[in-house]
Amino acid sequence: MKHLLLVSVFVFETFLHALTQRTAPTSEFHLDGDFLIGGLFDIHYASGPDRHVRPEVLECSSQHFSISNYRRFQLMRFTVEEINNSTSLLPNVTLGYEMFDHCSDMRSFPGIFKLISVNGQIQPWAEPTTRLSKVIAVVGPSTSTQALTVAPFFMVDLIPMVNYGSSTSIFSKKAQFPSFLRTVHPNSAVIEVIVTILKHFEWHWIAFLYTADDHGNDGLDLFINRIRDTEICIAYTKDLNTDFNFSRMFQQIELHHIHVIIVFAAELAAEALIESAVRFNITNKVWIANDAWSLNKRLPKMKEIRNIGTVLGVAQSVVKVPGFGDFIHSAEGQCGYNGQQMFCNQISNCSDWSANDILEADPSFSFPVYSAVYAIAHALHRTLQCGEGGCNNITAYPKMVLTELQKSNFTLLNRTIQFDKNGDLKFGLYFLVFWNHAGDAQRIGFYQFNPTVHFYINSTEILWYTNGEVPTSVCSPECPEGYARKQNDLHICCFTCEICPNETYINVTEDPYNCISCKETGWSKEGSTSCNLRLVEYIPFTDRGAVLIMLGACTLVGLSGAILVLFAINYNTPVVRSAGGPMCFLSLGCLILCSVSVFFYFGKPTNASCILRYFPFLLFFTVCLACFVVRSFQIVCIFKIAAKFPKLQSWWTKYHGQWLLITGAFTAQALLLIISFSYDPPGPYNETTWHQNKIVLFCSLNLEANSCTFLLLVLLGCLCFIFSYMGKDLPKNYNEAKAITFCLLLLILTWTLFVTIYMLYHGRFIQSLNALAVLCSLYSFLLWYFLPKCYIIIFQSHKNTPQYFQGLIQNYTKTISK
Repeated sequence: MKHLLLVSVFVFETFLHALTQRTAPTSEFHLDGDFLIGGLFDIHYASGPDRHVRPEVLECSSQHFSISNYRRFQLMRFTVEEINNSTSLLPNVTLGYEMFDHCSDMRSFPGIFKLISVNGQIQPWAEPTTRLSKVIAVVGPSTSTQALTVAPFFMVDLIPMVNYGSSTSIFSKKAQFPSFLRTVHPNSAVIEVIVTILKHFEWHWIAFLYTADDHGNDGLDLFINRIRDTEICIAYTKDLNTDFNFSRMFQQIELHHIHVIIVFAAELAAEALIESAVRFNITNKVWIANDAWSLNKRLPKMKEIRNIGTVLGVAQSVVKVPGFGDFIHSAEGQCGYNGQQMFCNQISNCSDWSANDILEADPSFSFPVYSAVYAIAHALHRTLQCGEGGCNNITAYPKMVLTELQKSNFTLLNRTIQFDKNGDLKFGLYFLVFWNHAGDAQRIGFYQFNPTVHFYINSTEILWYTNGEVPTSVCSPECPEGYARKQNDLHICCFTCEICPNETYINVTEDPYNCISCKETGWSKEGSTSCNLRLVEYIPFTDRGAVLIMLGACTLVGLSGAILVLFAINYNTPVVRSAGGPMCFLSLGCLILCSVSVFFYFGKPTNASCILRYFPFLLFFTVCLACFVVRSFQIVCIFKIAAKFPKLQSWWTKYHGQWLLITGAFTAQALLLIISFSYDPPGPYNETTWHQNKIVLFCSLNLEANSCTFLLLVLLGCLCFIFSYMGKDLPKNYNEAKAITFCLLLLILTWTLFVTIYMLYHGRFIQSLNALAVLCSLYSFLLWYFLPKCYIIIFQSHKNTPQYFQGLIQNYTKTISK
């Protein structure tokens, strides 16, 4: 950039020197003063592509005239005159100006070099305070591209540029533009207002049209970044070139079913677009204008403007400047200078426009011009240390003025002018406008920035093209309640709707794209928007069935205790001896300990209750079965095996085989239970699959981890059944084997019935049935093995004698020998 600057300086220096030596009468572009302010206004604008084969200056007066920019030009003249007439601001100091018609981005440099030259020479490498131009600051230029082109020339000597129309974000970077300030908000502010409008009306499917320049490209980038995490989608975007095919663009917009069009463009490009929309009969659209053309005076008064739809806009705050109307009327008839111009591009050619035309032109960017000049004046006032009696200092350099500009904080026409660290305005207000049928931009709301953000829009004042209803603009209609979006295109706005299945729900405020699974404590039907709380069920201790089962367990404990006492009293009788002797007490004790587990099937499950529900029964019922295995084996051994295998009988007797088997079964089961419960202990479990709207509280038991435990029980049961079945033909009154067989058949029947019910029935009462199955298993041995022995002891004592039992054995032996 520096090398380009130096080359440009050498090219234009000779030309500048020759031109600046001319003397000419005063024109409206120039005013002498103690300190000069530069002004760059595109009073004329160059249309068409800027093509040339050699470097040459463009004569702006030959181009199209802009009445709105001429109005801003005149407003700067008025502001300087107003400040010079003030007794409080810059007393005894006169401001002058040197303004140019900056009509081209690349071919209006003579004015720029005139502003930074000293006596017709430019020396950017000179010392900062030795050779400086009388220009202390510059107002303008209008567009972002113009400002980007000329700003580096002023940044070299830190000459303040107070801009009134360049809103591109890059100017907020002080490393690149250290002396650039602006009295217009950056593009990000306008984009924020536009996005707020889109959200307010729930317009998600839009087109974004922009001018292919620095201003338009910056607006598009800002808009894309701003809507990234929203539901707004850009369905179509296009830059508005000068030779653009509007017909094809409108066809694409119709093809995508877009009803809202954002036009982020300069005034001329927007005018060409709207006129093309009228010409091609584009209807039923909402057009959103940025601040560059929302207050356009000509378009709203077009006869066919109503046909294109509804036009909304973001407009700058229009402030009426007192005395400006009188100034324009007093200058009427003195437009421009009819003689030879003082310098290049200082002719206005405004003779075809009246004072009323100027005053009724687009007022946008007028107050920014007014406040820009006043900001410079206040900064100069502080630099010169001015007071009521005059100024204490007579020297002011641009850098000194820049320092004071950055500290600006004053009130102008009830507006606070203050810059932030980036040189942007801290405070501001945008109006929301609607182009009514009278051809005016009617205010319908506002958006206020710092210190707090306030947004208001009165939708009832908008005359929609839909006859009262707010138009819609979406790619896909909203899903019905209970449906989730399934994206089927590149845009998040395009989707199909799928109903959420059972046990899920949709919350569109959190995530409209995924069905959320209910927690264990909740349930939902198909197409739900929330989960219902499940009803928690378990068998309380007060349940009628639970009370009866626990009474049965208590009765079993009582009966077992009574039988223990009875057997202890009659310990040496043949009935007690034939029932197993010492093993009877062990079996009855195990039945009592097993019955303890029944009480833990009721109440709310806990870790302790779940363990005690299974551990006592599995361990002590194993011992009980082992006792009956031993007893059934002994019976068969006495009557059938002893004669055939005498050594087995002697070994069994010598080494107390019955106690070895019982101890081995107890030890093995205890180890298996400890290992399996350590690996995966039983614990509370919420059963949610049985009932949609209920949670049944259970105790979980890992069947895989406890498979060896159950296999040991099955093995003992099978052995017991085999041995007892082998003794089915023993003496009738002595046949404990038949009793054991019958007990085992009841046991098998009980658990087969329970497993069948468990597979068919799903509900909380399955726990009561489980407790009942446990109780029935215990009662099967108590009632059908031990109780008959008690009956003989109490009511048939004559059968409880050694002679009676010896007679049975002798008769059985004789029967076998025959």
